[in-house]
Amino acid sequence: MTDNEVGGFGVAAANDLLFVTDFALVKQKVTCVSVCFEDESVADFFEDQVQAGRKPEQFARIWLHTHPGDSPLPSTTDEKTFERVFGKCDWSVMFILAQDSSTFAKLRFNVGPGGDIKIPVCVDYCCEFDGADFNSWRKQYKDNVQQDTTFLFQSEKPDKDPKADDTDSFGNEKTISDHQLTDEDLLSEIEQMDPAEREVFMDELAVRSNFWNEENEVFYG
Repeated sequence: MTDNEVGGFGVAAANDLLFVTDFALVKQKVTCVSVCFEDESVADFFEDQVQAGRKPEQFARIWLHTHPGDSPLPSTTDEKTFERVFGKCDWSVMFILAQDSSTFAKLRFNVGPGGDIKIPVCVDYCCEFDGADFNSWRKQYKDNVQQDTTFLFQSEKPDKDPKADDTDSFGNEKTISDHQLTDEDLLSEIEQMDPAEREVFMDELAVRSNFWNEENEVFYG
């Protein structure tokens, strides 16, 4: 498990463009509220897909990403990204998987009168597929996902046992989502963010009610 967002592209079957048969993880920089793909890695992925004989509608129309909390609902930032990146495509899909396995998917049409509709999501177990290879997944994650340290507390982290594990299951340093914070701690960090980072943070805070517990202590993620 990881408390960062992770994103990628869905690769679909040629005869059923909404049937995702593979997930493509490109190089990206992530935080617990955002994903930023590396342009060169996306270009390399697109080139590889074309060389494999696939058309753009099979690999460049379905955007998938995770939310570390329990809400799969898109944030304002998600909606803006979807519009900016996929707004000129004939059609596109935004899919979100939350940490509790809940999902959200929206199909958008940009031809004719245009519009969008929420669509159901399911796993088709009727088709054959290879068994899960967790070691390979971990390697892909470590090779492609770089954690942005924007939301890491370095100077204010309490002293800890040097033998204590301070990494997630993928071997990355834990973010503030893994450390209990007071209201004052979080407000101080928000004040130090630049306007763009603050907007992203507040967008995500608005759609994830599990950030705040009954004792008014702040948990991020």
